[in-house]
Amino acid sequence: MHTVVETHELAKTYGRFTALRGLSIAVPEGAVFALIGASGSGKTTAIKLLLNLTHPTHGSAALFGVDSRAVGPAILARIGYVSENQALPPRLRVDEFFDYLRACYPGWDRGLEDTLRTQLRLPPERKIGELSHGMRLKMALACALPFHPALLILDEPFSGLDALAREEIINAFLQPARDLSILISSHELEEIERLATHLVFLHEGRMLFQGSLTALREHARAMFPALGLGDDAMSLRVIFVAMVRAAVQDRG
Repeated sequence: MHTVVETHELAKTYGRFTALRGLSIAVPEGAVFALIGASGSGKTTAIKLLLNLTHPTHGSAALFGVDSRAVGPAILARIGYVSENQALPPRLRVDEFFDYLRACYPGWDRGLEDTLRTQLRLPPERKIGELSHGMRLKMALACALPFHPALLILDEPFSGLDALAREEIINAFLQPARDLSILISSHELEEIERLATHLVFLHEGRMLFQGSLTALREHARAMFPALGLGDDAMSLRVIFVAMVRAAVQDRG
């Protein structure tokens, strides 16, 4: 199976602070690959390194087989990106911004655009700067899919959203993103549990686990027998808390 994202001993330091420590991952084509961890665990740093927004202090990363430090317009044109802090032009109306995007992508899927705009109830006449946080995230998602990217990167897409908005966003991207590779960072474990096929647990820049959900549950049963983790209790939240506590104890 091909990999769309790969890192080897990827690390980033800022002065005396180490944001990421030796991250080695491989994101298979077609996977929904989740970077899970609390705020400050290194998730966004990893994404910035992949997108060539900053350079690694040590190690390497690649997108579609291209070194991250060489990532430019040709690679970025194959990537959809949605972030909790998405920058969108505040003075443009919703319909004006979609008009602009259509001209930038020869393969833009107008039918998918219309479906997403209807499903997410995006008001065409409203200025983007007047939209709520949740509506701006919906707008960013609706802009990230119609050009059919090969990789969709979602950086904390559920942060600050109410339950209804989260459900709308999940339902909106599940169908059109079915054939995509997805890299998603989040600390919202309930949503990730519904979506992810593979995951990485990060804590203070360190990787605690990488693998499938099935492999994670098997690992947790073997690692924490005292917890009595049966299938009914084997939630990501229970496992993640146990693994973080074990990591803290090991470092003493």
